[in-house]
Parts: sequence; structure tokens; C-alpha cells
Amino acid sequence: MKIFIPGGAGLVGINLIAAIKERYPNWELIVVDKKYQSIKVAEEIFPNVKFICEDLTKDINQQWPTEIKECDVCVMLQAEIGSKRSNLFELNNVLSTKIILKQLKIVGIKRVIHVSSSVVNSKSDDQYTLTKRKQELLVAESFPKCVVLRPTLMFGWFDRKHLGWLANFMVKLPFFPIPGKGDFIRQPLFVGDFSSIIISCIINSSISGKYNISGLEKIRYVRLMRILKEIKSSRILFIHLPIPIFAFLLKIWALISENPAFTTSQLYSLIAGDQFEIIDWPNIFNVKSTPFKEALKITHNHKRYSRIDIPF
Repeated sequence: MKIFIPGGAGLVGINLIAAIKERYPNWELIVVDKKYQSIKVAEEIFPNVKFICEDLTKDINQQWPTEIKECDVCVMLQAEIGSKRSNLFELNNVLSTKIILKQLKIVGIKRVIHVSSSVVNSKSDDQYTLTKRKQELLVAESFPKCVVLRPTLMFGWFDRKHLGWLANFMVKLPFFPIPGKGDFIRQPLFVGDFSSIIISCIINSSISGKYNISGLEKIRYVRLMRILKEIKSSRILFIHLPIPIFAFLLKIWALISENPAFTTSQLYSLIAGDQFEIIDWPNIFNVKSTPFKEALKITHNHKRYSRIDIPF
């Protein structure tokens, strides 16, 4: 099996590679991503994987279109999630998808598994949401028999953002701000389980269609934080801040950091009140689900992977 993974140096990609190499070490993986630092760290973890550091918005004078010949499957992961620059969403979520789809047709790859996002069904109208909707339509139009997976908030090994940065704050700061009452419902999805779903789709070519992949447990944000505090054995104190003040602090952070782990648009998505469909994905994809608290322990207590920081 030879698999093309565009955008594979992010949270899902690196966890997917880890899962594949544990279960199917002979599968050949071609991973293309423009994040140089992430690629370098990933190459050290997985020396037998082909990593190519190139921009997927370009296919002229690039190595990757040649390397993906004879691939059996494309697992499409490239996405711009939380940039301060709005034009990057159009470039990395839409233009890159058009170019990749063109190259898949040229080299004859017929099996496509597209990782979309639960935000396509949300109330949000930010650039991430709008461009992910466009991206999903492009893939479905080009490959009507593709698989489209729409995961909710994910967490797991190598997570610099989402629950990963929350965990880092837990051990570094004496207190942590929570927006409002923190009573927003979250449906966190363990990326280890999601990687197993993708592998199931790779193996079973009869699977097609669109699937909303939500965490099976609905958890209020403030309870999620308390569980994370327990897992990290942290003594941090939670301080509830009015949402406008929380948003203001995020804007200040964005001025300081080129790549903030959490943005105002993500805050507004958090508080939008979305609750997503829960389907029986363990039976649909023949995958065992990991309870949330157990998944957090796996995330933060692995002898090797829990200590590796990948700069997404």
C-alpha cells in the first residue's frame, strides 16, 4: 500500500503515521507539508517515511507531483486552521485543494479520504468555516465516491494547540482564565481513535460518503479543564473572565505571537453553542472508542510521544 498524505505534518497526520507504522510497517507513506520545523521533527521520529517540505499551493517545479505516482490512496489533511492572515485560509484550504485534486487525476489516484471538519455544520461564519465548506465541495465534486470525515475538536500526542496548549499552561502558570461560565458543551475526539477510523477507510474501499465524527462524550468546557488539571496533577486556579475581556486578551496575544495557539475566531466558535451529531462510528468503522479520561492519560503518559513537541 502506498499512501499520499498532503498536510501530513500536523496533529492528525503525525498521529496517523504513528498508528500506521505500528500496525502496517510495510506501507509506504509520502507526506507533503510546507512546515519545515514540523517536517524535521517528524523525520527524526519516523525515519522510514518519505517527507517532502513543499508548498501544496504550487505544482510547477515541485517534487511532490512526481513522488505521488503509483499511490493507491490520498488522505487529504492540508488545512489552515487559525491564522491571523485571512488570505491564508483561501490559499491553504481552497487553492491547495484544487491543485491536489488536479494532480490526483493526472496520476490516476482513485481513492480519496478527505478530512474536513465539524465546523461545516456549525453556526460560525469565519474564514476557516467558509473555506472548509468550499474545500469539502471541491473534493466531493471531483471524487463522488470519496470518504469525507468531519471530526470535532481533537486531542492526542503532538498537540501544540487545542488541549495540548491548555495542558502546558496547567503546569506553567498559577492561574488560568476561563471564558464566561465555561458551560459550553465540548465533544472532544481522541486523535488515536480518529486515526483508526482513517485506517479503516484505507483498508475498506467500499466505505464512502460523509460522516460526522464526534467525540462520544459531551463535556462542559469547565469540567474538561478540571479533568485535565487532575491528569496533569496541577494546582492551577481557574479564573472566570467575561467573554469580551477574554477576547481582548487574545487580541493582545495575537499582536505578540505570529502563530497563537488560540484566536478570537476560535473563541467565538467555542461559545457558539454548537452540538454535533453523534453517530455509531465504532460499529460503522469497526473501531474501539477510548473513553475521554483514559485517552487523556494515554496522551500525557506515553514514554516517548508525550515528550515530543512538534511546532505545527
